[in-house]
Amino acid sequence: MDRLEHSAWQYVAEVLSPEELPMLAAHALVDGRDSPALRELAGLPRRSDETEIRELYVQALHELGVPLPDEEAAGRWLLVSLAVGLAKAELSPKDVVDRLSMMVAARTPEETQFLSIAADYSEWMGADELLEWENGLRTAAHSLTASTDLGSGTGVPGSLRD
Repeated sequence: MDRLEHSAWQYVAEVLSPEELPMLAAHALVDGRDSPALRELAGLPRRSDETEIRELYVQALHELGVPLPDEEAAGRWLLVSLAVGLAKAELSPKDVVDRLSMMVAARTPEETQFLSIAADYSEWMGADELLEWENGLRTAAHSLTASTDLGSGTGVPGSLRD
């Protein structure tokens, strides 16, 4: 999966802000992707009109044959990618909670367990309770990552491509 295909998942999962899209387009051009909308998007300043940026981004994806995933699949991808980040110690448990920015539907027991534990976070937890929650979330993250093929280079869990 190349940078542009990966961005489509991030875009639908609402973790890719519009101001990042012009630079993403510039990188895609450097990577060898090319379309009229992609060139136009790459030339826009970061602070351009969000609607124009979004429209050009979606148009560029269409011109390049890159499909946008549906919201459920993108939400599940987000959930798995957060679990991978936590399992690899690239994210903290609090980072995971902060990045769950959209309603995520869980379809597998591992997704459900991870999401359920993440949802139990409270800033009012005591130190012991917080440590127990963090350990539970890490354990659930490892279970979730073991149940997917996210690390296979595709960047998309096989169960999400069905």
